[in-house]
Amino acid sequence: MHHSMTGFAAGQGSKGPHSWSWDLRSVNAKGLDIRIRVPDWLTGLESQLKSRLTEAVARGNVTLGLRITREDSHGGLALNTHVLDQVMNALTAVEDTAMQRGVSLAPSTPTDILAMRGVLETAVEEDDVEALTATLLADFAPVLDSFLAMRAGEGRALCDLLMGHLDRIEALVGEATELLDTRRADMQAALHAALARVKEAEIQADEQRLAQELALIAVKADVTEELDRLTAHVAAGRALLQDDGPAGRKLDFLSQEFNREANTLCSKSQHKGLTAIGLELKAVIEQMREQVQNLE
Repeated sequence: MHHSMTGFAAGQGSKGPHSWSWDLRSVNAKGLDIRIRVPDWLTGLESQLKSRLTEAVARGNVTLGLRITREDSHGGLALNTHVLDQVMNALTAVEDTAMQRGVSLAPSTPTDILAMRGVLETAVEEDDVEALTATLLADFAPVLDSFLAMRAGEGRALCDLLMGHLDRIEALVGEATELLDTRRADMQAALHAALARVKEAEIQADEQRLAQELALIAVKADVTEELDRLTAHVAAGRALLQDDGPAGRKLDFLSQEFNREANTLCSKSQHKGLTAIGLELKAVIEQMREQVQNLE
């Protein structure tokens, strides 16, 4: 089963005084980039969430956010001594700089310092943190399942689109192959007309050199190899879509090969009908390449 790199899931939960909300989303990326935002005091939660996402997702820019609040009228406040030390050091540096420049500052009060962000926090017992972490991990499971289900659903839709593009490419290659006999006859007629003009102008030409040039023109105009490679690429694309596992990068490379063959076909065409087919091939291949960018 193939997955899209685009997905979204959200969830909410609560237990005791805590309530929380999840926000999980992903967009296209060349590799796997996971960014997680969870409260720092939930020790170990971020690493466990990242481990689960790494196992579940192979590619994409994945962002996970957790917002958690505590409503407890009996909860006490605790002084964060680490933050307090940082704040006091910063205040000392400010006062020293002010004194050096002759600037008078109003003295800071304990209330001012306690009002600074992070100095006072809600007291949470260590046992509560461990229990809450376990609860959050269990609550995250259905969020992740929903996220993966969305990516899988979009992946199935992408595979159907890509299969349609491959079918159209195969049909256009068939049209080009059927056109080769007509193209060959038209090119021969054009060459005969050119030779007739040369003879009418009574231009002396080396017959052997002329034969060599005509053979070289025929070789350069042969598009059989390009059509064969396009057919082989169609088979390779279908095999990738039918296999399990991430195939986005391989299909992206294959779309570049498709485009290279279509460009060569157009440059060697020398025929209105074949050029039209080549241009339509390029349009279909570009549509396929755009869709491939969304596949994991």
